[in-house]
Amino acid sequence: MANVPVVAQGVLNRVRCSVIVPSNPALNITAPFMGRSFARIEFEGDFVQQIETGTGAVRSPEPFVMATISVGLLRTQALASNWMMQAQTNGFLGDVTIHSDTAAFQPITINEAVLRHLDPGAFDGTDPIVRVTVRGTFPINADMWNFA
Repeated sequence: MANVPVVAQGVLNRVRCSVIVPSNPALNITAPFMGRSFARIEFEGDFVQQIETGTGAVRSPEPFVMATISVGLLRTQALASNWMMQAQTNGFLGDVTIHSDTAAFQPITINEAVLRHLDPGAFDGTDPIVRVTVRGTFPINADMWNFA
């Protein structure tokens, strides 16, 4: 009987999660200011287009995709008011970096980020979350610039 290889599966630590706005540190969101859903990032669109031909497909890499960061921010903290004031003043954020719940996964920075949506939620005493949505560009396929 062969030995089954054992690979350490790692550890997830939700308090590592953060969303950092270097141009405005007053908007930085760390774990103690987040709801149970913490934060997530989602990429939109194909990283490489596959254009069908008569007998196959031509590949066309994209230089970027749009990326959306969603955060459940606690309305019970003054940081939520900072985000509301930012929405009322200027929705442009510049670069925004999200740090994951494990050191094994590198931080992800999106560029040209904007405050896309802010939902204060219900004021009924049962939901402390302000849903913040930030959207920007995520550069991909860096090697394509070597072929230009």
